[in-house]
Amino acid sequence: MCPIRRRGRRSTALARPASSAAGIVATAGQIGYALGIVAVVPLADRVRLRGLSRVLLVITALGLLAGALAPSLSLLAMATLVLSMTTVLPQVIMPTAASMARPGQAGRALGAVGMGLTLGALLSRAASGALAEATGTWRSGYFAAAVATAALLFVLPRYMPERRPGTGQDRTSYLKLLASMPPLIVRHSSLRLSLVLGAAGFAAFSAFWATLAFHLSEGPLGLGPAPAGLFGLGSVPGALAARYSGRLADRYGPDAVNGVALVSAGSAFVVFLLGADSVVALVVGANLLGYGTTSAQVANQARVFTGPAALRARLNTVYIFFQFAWGAIGSAVAIALFASCGWSAMVLAGMISLAVGALALTIHAVSKRRSARDGREGRRERSGGATPEADGAERRPMRRSPERVTVVGKAGPTRGAR
Repeated sequence: MCPIRRRGRRSTALARPASSAAGIVATAGQIGYALGIVAVVPLADRVRLRGLSRVLLVITALGLLAGALAPSLSLLAMATLVLSMTTVLPQVIMPTAASMARPGQAGRALGAVGMGLTLGALLSRAASGALAEATGTWRSGYFAAAVATAALLFVLPRYMPERRPGTGQDRTSYLKLLASMPPLIVRHSSLRLSLVLGAAGFAAFSAFWATLAFHLSEGPLGLGPAPAGLFGLGSVPGALAARYSGRLADRYGPDAVNGVALVSAGSAFVVFLLGADSVVALVVGANLLGYGTTSAQVANQARVFTGPAALRARLNTVYIFFQFAWGAIGSAVAIALFASCGWSAMVLAGMISLAVGALALTIHAVSKRRSARDGREGRRERSGGATPEADGAERRPMRRSPERVTVVGKAGPTRGAR
């Protein structure tokens, strides 16, 4: 028996098979995306970007067509797994945008790209729901996505550089390229922090969106597929506001932006718990969650891309892999909790995930402050206990007073000043 008490809802039992089936497809998509991150994105450190983008777009369009024509759930899940492995082009664009940005403006560039990614995710949910309602079949969403992806073949590659700035011609073999990634976790502390924060935040984000449609379809809300899909449109303001998080990261650092993001996402889950049966409350919470997740993504990648330019695709690979792997776990756990215990159980799980991220950021902040304090004390000891002000005063050159000199010439002695 579930320890969390469910409120009586007449349509709850009817929603469970649908939620489990759709959850399989969603989880397969996230696992496929994580695998694509590992297998494809590292290539951006050594291959031509225009050619890579063309290949990925073609395979994605064909995979979407296969999914639209899939005759069974198992084949749909398989097609989704395969096509999701090639929908990693945005993660090729991310390190490229950071490398092309002016010094001190990488966060701004990442904020613009991150906003586009979040808007695409939100609007695609709304578009697919509307198409399903209008056509009477979910397959229309796959067909429309295939056409849109094919159209990108004529636009995106021409705006991509041939190679990412700072990489040059890398002849490292593919297997060595893959083998070089695990040691990056040990060598880069900034990557380790971003891994924990990204995994915690995206698991909570995925848990909410994996169960929202089923929660909205239950009574007393009782919304159909189109309103549930259009629900994403109400989350657009939060995604738009997150664009400025990149500028904040450039000015105040990624840690400060991560703190704001955790507060925003945590507030969202409080709203989800207290306003579970209010559409307005859910829209407000979705905006808070969207802002927090996108802002955290920008801050985490800004921190990761402080590493060497030649390694940025691989650093991003490790980060995004962990994020989406935990997103898949968050979706699976949330769907299982929702099926057995309801909406409140999912919300509590999201809160726990965010609490892990908050704990990691707090430990990092304390350690960083302690290291700075130890560094100041060490410098004071090496300077003999003098304060920086006193030390500067000792080394300040003294102004010499003018001296009277005597210059002897043919006309006799002459007095002057030097």
